[in-house]
Amino acid sequence: MKTFLVLFMISLNAFSYELNDSHFHLTNYIQEGTNIKDVVKIMGDKVGRVALFGIPLQQQWSFENSGKDAPKYYLETDAHLYYYSFTDAAIAMAYKSLSPEEQSRFDPMITGFNPTDMYAADHIKRVLKTFPGVFTGIGEFTIHKEFVSSKIAGDIASLTDKALDRIMDFAAETGLLVIIHSDIHSPFPKEDAEPVYLNQMKAMLLRHPKTTTIWAHTGLGRIVDPVNKHAETLEKILKEPKYKHVYFDISWNEVAKYLVSSPQALKLASDLMNKYPDRFLFGTDEVAPSDQKSYLRVYEQYAPLFALLKEETKNKVLKENYEKLFDSAKAKVRKWEKTNL
Repeated sequence: MKTFLVLFMISLNAFSYELNDSHFHLTNYIQEGTNIKDVVKIMGDKVGRVALFGIPLQQQWSFENSGKDAPKYYLETDAHLYYYSFTDAAIAMAYKSLSPEEQSRFDPMITGFNPTDMYAADHIKRVLKTFPGVFTGIGEFTIHKEFVSSKIAGDIASLTDKALDRIMDFAAETGLLVIIHSDIHSPFPKEDAEPVYLNQMKAMLLRHPKTTTIWAHTGLGRIVDPVNKHAETLEKILKEPKYKHVYFDISWNEVAKYLVSSPQALKLASDLMNKYPDRFLFGTDEVAPSDQKSYLRVYEQYAPLFALLKEETKNKVLKENYEKLFDSAKAKVRKWEKTNL
């Protein structure tokens, strides 16, 4: 019996998942979601680890706007979105409800802060103090996002805001990994137009060389499509040593639709990833999925791209880069917590 148990534990340790997920929302825009115990079951034997976060914005239900029809998504109403700080406590409590073995499969992230508020960094510190041993990073949080940014009540987020600099500085101090959503361009860009937010983003990243940052969706969006020479734009960042702290995730089905849209698009994407295999991570960007099929739809959508990647590149994009970045961040944050809290 003892020999059987030893062999069983060895087989468990040797088991290999197909992917890790660097971008997952447990809850939606009205703070409803999937029970985290069910998420573990949905991950099953396919997904090893998941970057866990809610959505930092709550959709207001304005009776004057939509009457008795309660909106569940930000495109269903003209009412404002507002920052919902309780999401961090909800994520922490969901995580703490798991067994230690289950917890090892999640990397919770802090999102419930207003990036235009100079006190945002204080909120992040307060979350670490309240829930030590839980969080690994901050994000996904948004600066520029089509349709969303203009709906948020209060000040408009900006890549030049001193409040954002304070957030990024605190992330560097603590070792918190950052996942930031900021569109590279405005919606419906002209083919030859210079990406309006590119220079601001690059300048912000240069101001924070000690902050490990994942640029979500490579800067693309639902209708912020790949501007002319997008792969070339990314390569200019990837090959420049001063941006060595910057990584890209290819999460979201809206991004996948661009990268697998044609043989030419597939070649550009696969060539870039094969050339810089250490700098890309796969994520689903799924929101509160109900089953494994819907959860892994983006993974399946990317099958033509993965088929063109070298085996080493594919392993790094799907698994190893996640483990490197999140393990490093977790160790740094735990060390900071031990010293400062």
